[in-house]
Order: sequence, then C-alpha cells, then structure tokens
Amino acid sequence: MEITDIRIKKIAGDGKMKAVASVTFDNAFAVHDVKVIEGPEKLFVAMPSRRTPDGEYRDIAHPINSEMRGMLESKVLAAYDAVEDEAPAADEE
Repeated sequence: MEITDIRIKKIAGDGKMKAVASVTFDNAFAVHDVKVIEGPEKLFVAMPSRRTPDGEYRDIAHPINSEMRGMLESKVLAAYDAVEDEAPAADEE
C-alpha cells in the first residue's frame, strides 16, 4: 500500500492540534481528519476517531501494524514540515 497524496490544513492558535490532514492511499482510498498533535516531547499523528456513548474515543480507521503506523506518521509529519513556513489556516470553529 502506498500513500499517494497528503493534504495538510494548518490550524492557527495555541492549542495542541497543529493541523488536520487527508491521506490518499493507492490513488483509490482517502482517510480524512488525521490530526497532527503537539505532544510533550514531539509531534505525533492521531487517527480519526469518534466518541462512544460512554465517553471513550475509538479510532474510525487506523494502521494495523507498527510498520504502517510508522510510515504513515513519518510521511504526514514530513508533509506538515513542508508547509510549515506558509501562513496557517484560521481555525474554523
């Protein structure tokens, strides 16, 4: 499986969420709402999730193994770094 496109939308502000990405696989399947989050030591990628009735968050889509997770995270963070010098998009909330 190959990542064929990553689109990054930066989030302005001081919050921990720095960007939202859409990732396309094999020019055939897209996953939206992949988040770039500022952690205590580094940036990391959080997969799209939804809140369950008991208040827990569950991933909607996620890598099954650590190799795929590593590849996805490295490519999304590289795409984030590539647009770092551009003006961030305003938070639309």
